[in-house]
Amino acid sequence: MAGHNKWSSIKHKKGAADAKRGKLFTKLGKEIVIAARQGGGDVETNPRLRTAVLTARSNNMPKDNIERAIKRGTGEIEGAVYEEITYEGYGQGGVAILIDCTTDNKNRTVAEVRHALSKYGGSMAESGSVAWNFEQKGFFMIPAEGEDEDEFMMEALEAGAEDVKLEDDFFEIYTAPSDFHTVMHNFEEAGYEPQESDLIKVPKTTVNADDVAEKLIKLLTVLDDLDDTQKVWANYDISDEVMEKIVQD
Repeated sequence: MAGHNKWSSIKHKKGAADAKRGKLFTKLGKEIVIAARQGGGDVETNPRLRTAVLTARSNNMPKDNIERAIKRGTGEIEGAVYEEITYEGYGQGGVAILIDCTTDNKNRTVAEVRHALSKYGGSMAESGSVAWNFEQKGFFMIPAEGEDEDEFMMEALEAGAEDVKLEDDFFEIYTAPSDFHTVMHNFEEAGYEPQESDLIKVPKTTVNADDVAEKLIKLLTVLDDLDDTQKVWANYDISDEVMEKIVQD
């Protein structure tokens, strides 16, 4: 789980520039399009769409953008036909990487992923050689301010959470994928508003990457910035001291 948490932290701290907002909206829009295409345009009956819309709203994506993306997904508005594909690779120090992409041109996307890996010290991996080391989990991040730690953890477990951790100023809650939307509903009913909620890929084992941290984070950043990339997952672990230096730089 360390890989997800620290990579998420870097993106929050280093990726807040307005220049990146347009690219973020594009990625969020693609997820909404696919969710609506697969399960319909009603957020009440389409859990994936509901999650995508909540994520878009939490990132201040304009309402009109969200509505247009839903209509493109349902076919009310013409638009590109996207498909999902995951590429596997290795980074510095043998770190395993998954790159989740949404694309309307697989040839373009695989070329861009391969180029980024090669240029920044990584390499492509054969299908299945990396994916086995990750498992899907539901993830929520809820502000801890004003909450009693023991009471909150008990409430979260009663809501269906598998694991709860206090990290800095937030509670991090993990669930089974099948329980994700039930737990989300239970949190909403209890009056909690997650700052982040998503289905994530958690590494089963991690690799210490302190010695290659700066180059690895550069590689992950480049992969994440590709137009067709939705999410990047990696099984690294970096010490807090090294991570703090990277974030400050």
